[in-house]
Parts: sequence; structure tokens; C-alpha cells
Amino acid sequence: MIKRTLFFGNPAYLSTRNEQLVVNFPQDEKKEKTVPIEDLGYIVLEDPQITVTNGLLMKLVQNKTAVITCNKQHLPCSFLQPLVGHTEQTERMRHQINASVPLKKNLWQQTVQAKIENQAAHLKGRNKCDLKLKRWAKQVKSGDGDNHEAYAAGHYFQQIYNCLLPAFSRNHKGMAPNNLLNYGYAILRAVVARALVSSGMLPSVGIFHRNKYNAYCLADDIMEPYRIYVDAMVYEILESGANVEELNTAIKSQLLTIPALDVFIDGKWSPLMNAVSRTTSSLYDCFKGESRKILFPEFIVSHP
Repeated sequence: MIKRTLFFGNPAYLSTRNEQLVVNFPQDEKKEKTVPIEDLGYIVLEDPQITVTNGLLMKLVQNKTAVITCNKQHLPCSFLQPLVGHTEQTERMRHQINASVPLKKNLWQQTVQAKIENQAAHLKGRNKCDLKLKRWAKQVKSGDGDNHEAYAAGHYFQQIYNCLLPAFSRNHKGMAPNNLLNYGYAILRAVVARALVSSGMLPSVGIFHRNKYNAYCLADDIMEPYRIYVDAMVYEILESGANVEELNTAIKSQLLTIPALDVFIDGKWSPLMNAVSRTTSSLYDCFKGESRKILFPEFIVSHP
């Protein structure tokens, strides 16, 4: 089942009744809406005047619904996650924490290779040269000591948007469409963190990222091959001629469909949120010693 994503950009009062999310708007007290909580995968709260009852938060957490709040720049800045995401959580965390360095280096090698291969596929799908990325993907070694991930990212971003925005460079605080990429990556990060928690793992204990100020190191690791789906959506938004200088409601609504995007994984099409769950499940199998391979999606620009 594909879970729904709800976005709240105006003042609202959110509560619960009969296992439903109940939405009331202060500007129109007679306009009440309800949504079954079991249908919800993600809720994005943007307006600072949104009120949420504790009873609703409890039910959302029990349903493993990701509650995402935004800062003054309207970018996602926090993610509410349950303390218990899986019945075998203690054992699963133990396997994760005890993973050997060689194993983590091998897992990062697979992750970087999958990311670069997807970047190459995106360039090829946009009729751009992908040969350098294909070569680099084959050269990635255990732990990526040669930093092919960074070189590939630099080359990729020089190429992908150059026909639409010749002056573009990837920078978190740079010119548009960096704002769109930031927003999309933040949503993707929440999707991956939610899947990791549901698989009984700690999003903060990474296989490569290890910044002590980062509470989502593992989410940042695992989301790398999935970033391409945000890049592709931003490309299509640019291609449509939309004004991307400001993150308006229409663009946000489009980026919020990222969890439901169709991705190709393990020989079949699947919603991105489901594919991420398969990836995190395969990651745990590697931590446990039952497998040596993480399952990542294969990027295809379009499908029938």
C-alpha cells in the first residue's frame, strides 16, 4: 500500500478522533477534514501556527508516520521517529553497531558504485555523455579511498543542468534550483530515516558518514543512490519552464510526491518508499551476516 503525504502550509489544528487525523482551520471553523491515520506515511508541517495534539502524535508514531517540521526558510529541519521501530530492535542495533570495518567499507563501495551508475544513467537519459562516470563506477574500491564519489558528483552536476542553466553549480546555499534540491533531499532523507527505524536500525550510526553533529549518518549513507530521483524531478521542473527562484506551493507539492515515485529495483517497479524499505532490509541482512549485497534501485529516466 502506498502511504499518503500531507502538507500543511497554513495555520491548522490537528487532532484525532476514531483513528482519523482531524484537521480544523481557524479561518474556517466549519471546514473540517478527516484522513485515516493508517493511510499516512508522511506529514509535513510548515506553518508555525499549526497546533498538534499529543494524542495525534502518539497515534502517528504508532503508525510509523514520519512527522516533518520546517524552519523559517520553509525547509524540513526535524523528523519525529518512534523509540521502538521494530520488535527485534535491540538485536538488530547490536548487529549494526558490531559491524566490522571491512564490512562497512565494502557496503560503502557498493553504495558509491550504485550512486555513480545512477548518475551515469541519468546523464545518458538526457542525451549527455556518461562515459567518464561509467569508468569511475568500475574503479571504486573498498571504502572509496580515492574519493570517486566526490569527483563523480562534481562532474555530474557540471553536466546535468548545463543546457537549462549554464551558470549552475551545486551549493547548498547557491542559486536556484539548489533550493529545490535541498527541499527534495530533505524529504528523501526523512523517507530513508523512517525505513531504517522500521528495519530496527539506528539512523545515526553510519557506514561512512560519522560527523558527531549529524543524527542521521546512516540515512545520509543509504540515500546516496536515491538522490538521483530528486535530481530528475528537478530537471523536469526546470524543463517545464517553471519559475524556480522561490519554492512555491505548486513546486513543493510536486517534490512531496517523491515517496510515491516509481523506481526500478530487483527487476520490478515499486514505489520509492517501498524500495527504500527493501534497501534497508537488505542492509540489515548484511549486518547480520546473511548477505554481502545491498539492494539498490537502477535508475531509468522513464518507463511504460
